[in-house]
Amino acid sequence: MLPSPTYIVISIIFGVIGLYCFQYGRKKPHPHLKWGGLALMFYPYLIGNDTRLLVIVGLALCALLFYWRER
Repeated sequence: MLPSPTYIVISIIFGVIGLYCFQYGRKKPHPHLKWGGLALMFYPYLIGNDTRLLVIVGLALCALLFYWRER
């Protein structure tokens, strides 16, 4: 079964945020941001077709990355 268009759009949005965090973590000495960005880019592959779970995990990872950015 193919994922819904909403799932695909949300995956792309979180992937772009993850790519930005990964690039920022590579330029600055922030290994937490680099690995968190990778997790944000690739976690949609581990989640099935559940859009709500995709959003919840994505927001949690974004909050964690925001917390690590401030430190």
